[in-house]
Amino acid sequence: MAKNKEAKNLDTSTEEKIIQAASKVFTQKGYVATRTRDIAEESGINLALLNYYFRSKEKLFQLIMAEKLQLLFSVILPIVNNDDLTLEEKMETLVENYINLLVDNPDLPLFVLGEIKANPEGFKERLQVRKLLQNSSFIRQLRERRPDVEPLQFITSLLGMTLFPFIAKQILFADEKTFKIQMEKRKALIGRWAKMMLET
Repeated sequence: MAKNKEAKNLDTSTEEKIIQAASKVFTQKGYVATRTRDIAEESGINLALLNYYFRSKEKLFQLIMAEKLQLLFSVILPIVNNDDLTLEEKMETLVENYINLLVDNPDLPLFVLGEIKANPEGFKERLQVRKLLQNSSFIRQLRERRPDVEPLQFITSLLGMTLFPFIAKQILFADEKTFKIQMEKRKALIGRWAKMMLET
Protein backbone atom coordinates (compact mmCIF):
# COMPACT_ATOMS: atom_id res chain seq x y z
CA MET A 1 0.00 0.00 0.00
CA ALA A 2 2.78 2.42 0.99
CA LYS A 3 4.73 1.52 -2.14
CA ASN A 4 1.69 2.20 -4.34
CA LYS A 5 1.21 5.60 -2.70
CA GLU A 6 4.90 6.41 -3.15
CA ALA A 7 4.74 5.40 -6.83
CA LYS A 8 1.64 7.56 -7.34
CA ASN A 9 3.37 10.56 -5.73
CA LEU A 10 6.41 9.98 -7.95
CA ASP A 11 4.15 9.86 -11.02
CA THR A 12 2.45 13.12 -10.04
CA SER A 13 5.77 14.79 -9.32
CA THR A 14 7.27 13.69 -12.64
CA GLU A 15 4.17 14.73 -14.56
CA GLU A 16 4.18 18.16 -12.89
CA LYS A 17 7.88 18.59 -13.74
CA ILE A 18 7.14 17.81 -17.38
CA ILE A 19 4.18 20.21 -17.51
CA GLN A 20 6.17 23.04 -15.89
CA ALA A 21 9.08 22.47 -18.26
CA ALA A 22 6.78 22.28 -21.29
CA SER A 23 5.05 25.49 -20.24
CA LYS A 24 8.38 27.30 -20.05
CA VAL A 25 9.79 25.93 -23.32
CA PHE A 26 6.61 26.29 -25.37
CA THR A 27 6.08 29.83 -24.11
CA GLN A 28 9.63 30.87 -25.00
CA LYS A 29 9.97 29.02 -28.32
CA GLY A 30 6.45 28.33 -29.58
CA TYR A 31 5.10 25.00 -30.79
CA VAL A 32 7.05 24.63 -34.05
CA ALA A 33 10.50 25.44 -32.63
CA THR A 34 10.07 23.26 -29.55
CA ARG A 35 11.39 19.67 -29.58
CA THR A 36 10.33 17.05 -27.05
CA ARG A 37 14.05 16.72 -26.30
CA ASP A 38 14.07 20.39 -25.20
CA ILE A 39 11.24 19.68 -22.74
CA ALA A 40 12.96 16.56 -21.42
CA GLU A 41 16.18 18.48 -20.84
CA GLU A 42 14.35 21.35 -19.12
CA SER A 43 12.48 18.95 -16.82
CA GLY A 44 15.63 16.96 -16.01
CA ILE A 45 14.27 13.61 -17.20
CA ASN A 46 15.11 11.38 -20.15
CA LEU A 47 13.19 11.46 -23.41
CA ALA A 48 11.80 7.94 -23.02
CA LEU A 49 10.21 8.86 -19.70
CA LEU A 50 8.65 12.00 -21.18
CA ASN A 51 7.19 9.92 -24.01
CA TYR A 52 5.80 7.48 -21.44
CA TYR A 53 3.79 10.26 -19.76
CA PHE A 54 2.89 12.23 -22.89
CA ARG A 55 2.75 10.29 -26.15
CA SER A 56 3.17 13.32 -28.40
CA LYS A 57 4.32 16.91 -28.47
CA GLU A 58 0.87 17.88 -29.75
CA LYS A 59 -0.90 16.38 -26.71
CA LEU A 60 1.41 18.19 -24.32
CA PHE A 61 1.06 21.44 -26.24
CA GLN A 62 -2.75 21.27 -26.14
CA LEU A 63 -2.60 20.86 -22.37
CA ILE A 64 -0.27 23.86 -21.97
CA MET A 65 -2.28 26.02 -24.36
CA ALA A 66 -5.50 25.21 -22.49
CA GLU A 67 -3.80 26.28 -19.24
CA LYS A 68 -2.53 29.54 -20.78
CA LEU A 69 -5.92 30.44 -22.24
CA GLN A 70 -7.62 29.61 -18.96
CA LEU A 71 -5.15 31.93 -17.24
CA LEU A 72 -5.85 34.69 -19.76
CA PHE A 73 -9.62 34.47 -19.64
CA SER A 74 -9.88 33.89 -15.90
CA VAL A 75 -8.89 37.55 -15.60
CA ILE A 76 -11.15 38.97 -18.31
CA LEU A 77 -14.47 37.12 -18.23
CA PRO A 78 -15.43 37.55 -14.55
CA ILE A 79 -14.91 41.31 -14.92
CA VAL A 80 -16.73 41.94 -18.20
CA ASN A 81 -19.68 39.85 -16.95
CA ASN A 82 -19.92 41.37 -13.47
CA ASP A 83 -23.25 43.23 -13.28
CA ASP A 84 -22.29 44.81 -9.95
CA LEU A 85 -19.53 46.93 -11.53
CA THR A 86 -20.03 50.17 -13.45
CA LEU A 87 -18.46 50.50 -16.88
CA GLU A 88 -15.64 52.64 -15.42
CA GLU A 89 -15.01 50.11 -12.64
CA LYS A 90 -14.89 47.31 -15.20
CA MET A 91 -12.30 49.16 -17.27
CA GLU A 92 -10.12 50.01 -14.28
CA THR A 93 -10.29 46.48 -12.83
CA LEU A 94 -9.71 44.86 -16.21
CA VAL A 95 -6.62 46.94 -16.93
CA GLU A 96 -5.15 46.50 -13.44
CA ASN A 97 -5.71 42.74 -13.33
CA TYR A 98 -4.53 42.24 -16.89
CA ILE A 99 -1.31 44.18 -16.31
CA ASN A 100 -0.68 42.25 -13.08
CA LEU A 101 -1.17 38.98 -14.96
CA LEU A 102 1.21 39.98 -17.75
CA VAL A 103 3.89 41.26 -15.35
CA ASP A 104 3.80 37.81 -13.71
CA ASN A 105 3.72 36.05 -17.12
CA PRO A 106 5.79 38.29 -19.43
CA ASP A 107 6.15 35.72 -22.23
CA LEU A 108 2.40 35.07 -22.45
CA PRO A 109 1.40 37.80 -24.97
CA LEU A 110 4.00 36.90 -27.60
CA PHE A 111 3.34 33.20 -27.12
CA VAL A 112 -0.42 33.55 -27.64
CA LEU A 113 0.00 35.97 -30.56
CA GLY A 114 2.51 33.66 -32.21
CA GLU A 115 0.23 30.67 -31.92
CA ILE A 116 -2.81 32.67 -33.12
CA LYS A 117 -0.80 33.64 -36.20
CA ALA A 118 0.23 30.02 -36.78
CA ASN A 119 -3.30 28.62 -36.35
CA PRO A 120 -5.92 31.40 -36.59
CA GLU A 121 -8.86 29.11 -37.38
CA GLY A 122 -8.10 26.80 -34.48
CA PHE A 123 -7.98 29.71 -32.08
CA LYS A 124 -11.10 31.29 -33.48
CA GLU A 125 -13.02 28.06 -32.95
CA ARG A 126 -11.60 27.45 -29.49
CA LEU A 127 -11.85 30.93 -28.00
CA GLN A 128 -15.22 32.22 -29.24
CA VAL A 129 -14.09 35.65 -27.99
CA ARG A 130 -16.52 37.65 -30.07
CA LYS A 131 -19.49 35.64 -28.81
CA LEU A 132 -18.35 35.88 -25.18
CA LEU A 133 -17.88 39.64 -25.39
CA GLN A 134 -21.10 40.33 -27.31
CA ASN A 135 -23.13 38.75 -24.52
CA SER A 136 -21.28 40.53 -21.72
CA SER A 137 -22.63 43.27 -19.47
CA PHE A 138 -19.54 45.32 -20.44
CA ILE A 139 -20.77 45.60 -24.04
CA ARG A 140 -24.32 46.28 -22.90
CA GLN A 141 -23.17 49.12 -20.65
CA LEU A 142 -20.94 50.51 -23.40
CA ARG A 143 -23.83 50.55 -25.88
CA GLU A 144 -26.10 52.27 -23.35
CA ARG A 145 -23.47 54.92 -22.62
CA ARG A 146 -22.18 55.48 -26.15
CA PRO A 147 -24.38 53.92 -28.86
CA ASP A 148 -22.25 55.70 -31.46
CA VAL A 149 -19.06 53.86 -30.39
CA GLU A 150 -18.33 50.52 -32.06
CA PRO A 151 -17.70 48.05 -29.16
CA LEU A 152 -15.10 46.06 -31.08
CA GLN A 153 -13.07 49.21 -31.76
CA PHE A 154 -13.28 50.26 -28.12
CA ILE A 155 -12.23 46.82 -26.79
CA THR A 156 -9.39 46.65 -29.34
CA SER A 157 -8.12 50.06 -28.21
CA LEU A 158 -8.35 49.16 -24.51
CA LEU A 159 -6.54 45.84 -24.89
CA GLY A 160 -4.03 47.30 -27.34
CA MET A 161 -3.00 49.99 -24.84
CA THR A 162 -2.59 47.26 -22.23
CA LEU A 163 -0.81 44.64 -24.34
CA PHE A 164 1.54 46.60 -26.57
CA PRO A 165 4.14 47.55 -23.91
CA PHE A 166 4.59 43.84 -23.14
CA ILE A 167 5.07 42.99 -26.82
CA ALA A 168 7.59 45.81 -27.39
CA LYS A 169 9.15 45.63 -23.92
CA GLN A 170 12.74 45.04 -25.11
CA ILE A 171 12.59 48.05 -27.44
CA LEU A 172 10.75 50.55 -25.26
CA PHE A 173 12.25 50.08 -21.81
CA ALA A 174 15.82 50.28 -20.56
CA ASP A 175 15.54 47.51 -17.96
CA GLU A 176 13.11 45.37 -15.95
CA LYS A 177 12.89 47.80 -13.05
CA THR A 178 11.94 50.71 -15.33
CA PHE A 179 9.41 48.52 -17.11
CA LYS A 180 7.64 47.53 -13.88
CA ILE A 181 7.53 51.14 -12.65
CA GLN A 182 6.01 52.27 -15.94
CA MET A 183 3.44 49.46 -15.89
CA GLU A 184 2.30 50.52 -12.43
CA LYS A 185 1.80 54.06 -13.73
CA ARG A 186 0.08 52.74 -16.83
CA LYS A 187 -2.71 51.12 -14.79
CA ALA A 188 -4.07 54.53 -13.87
CA LEU A 189 -3.25 56.14 -17.22
CA ILE A 190 -5.15 53.62 -19.34
CA GLY A 191 -8.21 53.97 -17.12
CA ARG A 192 -8.04 57.73 -17.57
CA TRP A 193 -7.58 57.47 -21.34
CA ALA A 194 -10.48 55.01 -21.65
CA LYS A 195 -12.78 57.43 -19.79
CA MET A 196 -11.69 60.20 -22.15
CA MET A 197 -12.62 58.00 -25.13
CA LEU A 198 -16.10 57.62 -23.69
CA GLU A 199 -16.49 61.36 -23.12
CA THR A 200 -15.35 62.64 -26.54
